Amino acid sequence: MSSNSLLSITGGLFLIILIAEHCSAKRKWDYEPLSINTYSSDESKLKFVAKIERVARGEFAIGGTIDFKYTPDSNTMVEAVAHRSISGAESDYKLIPFTIAKQPFPDYMNSHYKDLVIRNLAKCSNLIQFEGKFDGVWPQKVYTLDKCVADSDGFPEMVPEGFYRINFTVTNPVDWGFVLIVKIFNKLM
Repeated sequence: MSSNSLLSITGGLFLIILIAEHCSAKRKWDYEPLSINTYSSDESKLKFVAKIERVARGEFAIGGTIDFKYTPDSNTMVEAVAHRSISGAESDYKLIPFTIAKQPFPDYMNSHYKDLVIRNLAKCSNLIQFEGKFDGVWPQKVYTLDKCVADSDGFPEMVPEGFYRINFTVTNPVDWGFVLIVKIFNKLM
C-alpha cells in the first residue's frame, strides 16, 4: 500500500478521516483502537507493520512503519470501506456510507490525504506534507508513525456508538493496506 494508508492507520484516525470529510464541531465521542492488521502482496516493494500502543491508562495510539520501495502513480488506486457493528460480533457488521470511493493516488493525495491525514498525522509521523497541489512525488523511504492519535478539528460532533471496521486498500503495482477496528463511545462530560 501507499503511505496514505500509513497515515490513515493511526489508531482510529482513518475512521475519523472517513467520517469527518466536511464536518467541523467539538466531538462528543471518543474512540479506542482495538486492532489493526496490515498486509502487503510484495514486501520487496512495500513492507507495512503497525500496532496499537497503550500510552496511558485508557489512552491508546497507533505506531508503525511503512517501508516504501516503489513510486505510486495515477495507476495506483486507493479505496476505503467501513462497516459498523453494535455488538462487535462479526455477523453484526453492516456496510455504512463512510467510504473513500476507489480513486487514483493523486486524487486521494489532493483530497483526503491533504485535508485530514496531514492535519492529524503531521505531528506524530514523517509522512510527506505539502501545500497547494500534490506534485506527484512520493519519496521511497521508511515512514514512521509514533504514537499517533486523532484529536484535531474537523470531526463530526456526533457519531453512533459501536464498533467500526475500516478496510483501507491500495492497489497496483503492489496490493497493500490495513483493516482497523475501533470502538466509538460517548465522552463523559
